[in-house]
Amino acid sequence: MNDQATDWIAAPAYVWEGASARPVVRIDAPRLELLRGIDRQKAAAAENVLRLAHGHAAHDMLLWGSRGMGKSALVRSSVRAAQDEVAGRIALVQIATDAVTSLTALFTRLASVDRQFLVFVDDLGFAADDAAGPRHLRSWLDGGVEARPGNVRLAVTSNRRAIVARHHVEQDDPLNPRDAVDDQLALADRFGLSLGFHACSQDEYLAIVRGYAEEYGLDWTEAEALEWSKRRGARSGRVAWHFITELAGRAGRALPVN
Repeated sequence: MNDQATDWIAAPAYVWEGASARPVVRIDAPRLELLRGIDRQKAAAAENVLRLAHGHAAHDMLLWGSRGMGKSALVRSSVRAAQDEVAGRIALVQIATDAVTSLTALFTRLASVDRQFLVFVDDLGFAADDAAGPRHLRSWLDGGVEARPGNVRLAVTSNRRAIVARHHVEQDDPLNPRDAVDDQLALADRFGLSLGFHACSQDEYLAIVRGYAEEYGLDWTEAEALEWSKRRGARSGRVAWHFITELAGRAGRALPVN
């Protein structure tokens, strides 16, 4: 595909593949009100994305923490909600983690487009021997010569606030471990908005199940929902959605992609 032919105005979302972009006709994401147990994070992220959609000052975002607690869904849902309010003014551009080094080429293309963009890097993590990746990302966030343009902000999800592998942080400099930790956390500190996600409580897990069940008209019991999470060894939004999928399947119902 010749990326020069990409219509950066027409689609609500795109997938950047390192040298070209593929339009996505619809962002699959739950409505914001269905994302429960993360109220503080939801309010902050949705407000920040809406500011970007309006062309106001907005932060780069780092969403980090427990798996399955809605980090990626929140990014997608926030963009969809902003698109509902400011039609056509913002698009989501998702890139693969192995295409991070091509961000400069993407930013060059987006800089000249009269539209706001949230560039989304999902589940980012750098290998212990990858020094270039963190340095490049730090430069883009800091406003260096390869910084992202004013109509673009970054949203990154990661299982760790430090983004890099734990053993890299801890062993990089055995004589000065605090310096090594500080150096790697410096990347996380470049994000204006950093939101932590933590494993949900039993009540929060049940609230997530309840919200989905009410939305899709599914019968359920707390006992079965708790047994489902116990068998999977975790309580999270993802586990709750898997339980809802099971209920819908039993009832012969279809569900949207979540």
